[in-house]
Amino acid sequence: MDRRHILVVEDEYFIAKDVWRALADANAVIVGPTGKVVDALRLIKSERIDAAILDVNLDGTTTFDLAMRLSERGIPYLFLTGYDGWSLPDAFRDIPRINKPFSSDQLIAAVAALFREADETDPV
Repeated sequence: MDRRHILVVEDEYFIAKDVWRALADANAVIVGPTGKVVDALRLIKSERIDAAILDVNLDGTTTFDLAMRLSERGIPYLFLTGYDGWSLPDAFRDIPRINKPFSSDQLIAAVAALFREADETDPV
């Protein structure tokens, strides 16, 4: 994960700080964090993003439109959420998901898996 740029979209300060710390310890470059979809959309247009970690619900607003934009750009992402998989729309049920609360090791392993999967599907 060394120097990969990871967008963090989370509206709860302490959770965002835990995510930031775990990623920084893994030598990632953190983009954000932000707790607003509009700010995250601006960041994916203006910043290098290699992957993203999205909370599903940002103070009553879902991140599904943002997730679709990431998919359109071929940027892998995962959901960091308290929602169960069955409660997500069908289009997002197969997206990797980490349940809150989470451990740093669990988060890093899930993000690393995003990069492995992207590398395996990337045509050379």
